Formats: sequence, structure tokens, C-alpha cells
Amino acid sequence: MPNTNNEAVLTFQAVAEATAGERWRALFDYHWPAYQRWFLSDGIEARQTYLAGLRAMQQYMPELVPTYERLVQLAGGGDLAARFLSYYCPPPYLSGCSQAVWQGNEPLLVRNYDYPPTLSDGVILGSHWNRRNVLGMTDGLFGLVDGMNEDGLAVSLTFGGRTIVGDGFGVPIIIRYLLEFCRNTAEAEKALKRIPCHMAYNVTVVDRKGLHFTAYLSPDRKAVITDSPVATNHQKEVEWHRHARATATVERERYLLQRLTLHKEPADRFIGAFQRPPLYSTAYDRGFGTLYTAAYWSARGEVEYRWPGQVWRHKVSAPDESVRHIRYPLGTISA
Repeated sequence: MPNTNNEAVLTFQAVAEATAGERWRALFDYHWPAYQRWFLSDGIEARQTYLAGLRAMQQYMPELVPTYERLVQLAGGGDLAARFLSYYCPPPYLSGCSQAVWQGNEPLLVRNYDYPPTLSDGVILGSHWNRRNVLGMTDGLFGLVDGMNEDGLAVSLTFGGRTIVGDGFGVPIIIRYLLEFCRNTAEAEKALKRIPCHMAYNVTVVDRKGLHFTAYLSPDRKAVITDSPVATNHQKEVEWHRHARATATVERERYLLQRLTLHKEPADRFIGAFQRPPLYSTAYDRGFGTLYTAAYWSARGEVEYRWPGQVWRHKVSAPDESVRHIRYPLGTISA
């Protein structure tokens, strides 16, 4: 991504490749140097071995193992890439994010992804790896930070506002697993209760029938499943107060709950609220500026990615394979 003194430019590209092949390999090769530096930021001794990652995947996500092995092969078959792609006990990472299920006449999950522009893949990947179409925004070219499958199951994540780190998977690979193998919220709930997550994250899920939940995941306690349609950056109560103040997590949660309960507004107006304060953040230099707004229409099988003045529409079965160059101002403070 090119940078100037006062802005960063992130290129988003949509790629459709039913079976992972040369296009996926090219994307991985392009992003791998940066991911390798991040993965080794604490030294190789801090990372789990290849066998530890493989065995954990075999235990908790066995259906995903053939896909994992294929991607490792495409990535060159090296030990380091194999460790990275297992997502088992990766380095800690934080995001901001707000997400909510619209309480209207059809299922709709809306989310803002707040993250450093320099660390995002910027890849919307359409795939058919395990007998169903999946479309979503990638992390590490294997995991997903949000997405939807052909059954209408839509999932997104927010950081959970706790400093605890433990044994488990990075949440993007958990989201990938849900969208590859779950048809509805009931199946997603069962999976989230048994797959360990290495940090605190909130996962909001909605299906084609409009059934929804938010799961609070942490490595030191069992997953908590709630009926909340909203998630920001804390779990029930604020535990990391400094982070909460910096990201206005409580204020954003209250704002969304008020809109859902007090405003019976059209979907487009609700989506538009995500592109204004307090939900929309310009704190890019502090690592939690809003990179995009995503709207997942579960019953339609359609997805919109939005920026101020721009809407990019896709079908889960047929992504719009083009690019968008988005400019983000640096050195600004969130409103």
C-alpha cells in the first residue's frame, strides 16, 4: 500500500477462485513477507510447532484439515508457512470494530472493520473449497474477519476488550470454519462452544431465517452465547478500561442499541449510521480507523462494502472481480 505524508491508500480487490490455486498462491506470495515479519515478531521460539498446530486442527476442526494441507502446499510447504496457516497460538493482535443485526423485515448484519490500513489484506475472496460458496474479507489469505456463505449464514468479529492470551486459534480461522461447514446459527453455536480461541473476541452470527446471537470468546473461560444483536469491544462489562476509553466501546454499543430499539428506520439509513461518528472512526494512526463498512443480506445472498460515497456490491455466488483504491487520512483523531 503506498503512503504519503498525510494519507495511506489501500487497494481492495475481489477475487473468485473456486478451488485454491495459482491466484491464491500469488496473493499469498505477495502478502507473505509482511505476515512473516509479524509472525516472528516475538521470535520463532514463541510460536507453536507445525505438529502442534496440525494436531489442534485435527482435534477441533478436522473437516478443515484437507483445505489447510492444500494451502500449505500452495504456500511452498515450508515449516514457517505451515505454522502460520494453522492460526494456532499466533501473536496477539487487536482490532476495533462495531457490528449489529438490523431488526427489520429481513436478515441483515452490518459491521465496521476498524484496523490499521497497513495491516489489512484488502482481499475479498470468493471460494468453493468445501461444497459451499463462501465470500468474505480475508485475514492471512485463509482466515476471515467477516463473511457469508451460500446458506445465508453471515458472521463477523470484534475484539473483546480483554488482555488475556492463551492456547487456541486465531479467531479468523474460526470464522472460516463456521462459514465452510455451518448452515445456520444452531450449528455455528455448537462449533463456537468447542473451538478454543486464543484471545477475547466477540462473534456475531445471523442466518437466513433471521436467527442471531453474539458469542463472547476467551481462552480462559467457556464461550458465552447471548441474544444481543450488537457487539463492540467489550464483553458484558468493561475490563480493559484504557482501551475502552480510547475506542469509545461503551458509547458505540449504547448508540447501536438505541438505534435498534428507538428508531424503526429503513435498512439503508441504518447502514449509513455506520459511516458517521460515533461508529465511524478516523483514528488510522492509532490502529483503529474504519477501513470499510460491510452489509450482509443473508436471505438475498448479497454483500455490500461501503466507504463514504461508494458502494461495492457482490453476490456470494458471483463476486464483482474488480478493485477499489481507498484513501485514508493519517494524523487525524476520531470524532
